[in-house]
Amino acid sequence: MMNYIFHPDARRELAHAIAYYEDCQEGLGSEFLEKVYSTIQRILTFPNAWTMLSLNSRRCLTNRFPYGIIYQSLDDNCIRIIAVMQLLIVS
Repeated sequence: MMNYIFHPDARRELAHAIAYYEDCQEGLGSEFLEKVYSTIQRILTFPNAWTMLSLNSRRCLTNRFPYGIIYQSLDDNCIRIIAVMQLLIVS
């Protein structure tokens, strides 16, 4: 089974996003966290399926929330989450 670790900056980004959504509406921070972990599970299942951003980095988008999880494969058993990034929405 594949594992994952968070870069400290990514962990802080996640915490800030959870707090932001919780401030917007009670319980929304928890819903956001659920979607992030669901996205991480998809990454662990299909680590090479998502958009390449560079030679070593990929991005998988979350459902419902405008965020992308930026990650790197460390080896066959582990990925590193390097960013929990809000996407710019242009209308």
